[in-house]
Amino acid sequence: MIDYLSQHLWQLWAVVAVVCLILELTAGDFFILCFSIGALFAGIADVLGLSLYWQIGAFALFTLISLYFVRPVALRYLHRNDEQRLSNADALIGRRGRVVEKIEAGGYGRVAIDGDVWKAVCETSDPVEVGTFVRVVDRESITITVKPA
Repeated sequence: MIDYLSQHLWQLWAVVAVVCLILELTAGDFFILCFSIGALFAGIADVLGLSLYWQIGAFALFTLISLYFVRPVALRYLHRNDEQRLSNADALIGRRGRVVEKIEAGGYGRVAIDGDVWKAVCETSDPVEVGTFVRVVDRESITITVKPA
């Protein structure tokens, strides 16, 4: 087994490259992608017949080159509006939902937005009936503030 791997080390580099690409899908910051590029060039070095030391050197060199040249370009073009991009619960503000549990006057109810049900209060003092469409105007912790749409 060891003899086979030493003769076909490019396969191990290919597995490292694919695993790094899969891990990059979970991170999304283009850091692990650089290791995948380095593993790709290390596999090419093995195919060209270079020794293990040259392969490790190619891995390190192309990973560093990717960190300094590929990653900034990818971040610049693929994350253009990071400062304005809302995520998680902050992205709910301005969204439209439907009341699934009556919002009592001065009390709480439930609103469904994209399949998720949120605890909600109404910004007006009037009760909001089930089935009414509302718009999210604010969020505090896990409670959203809505107004009839």
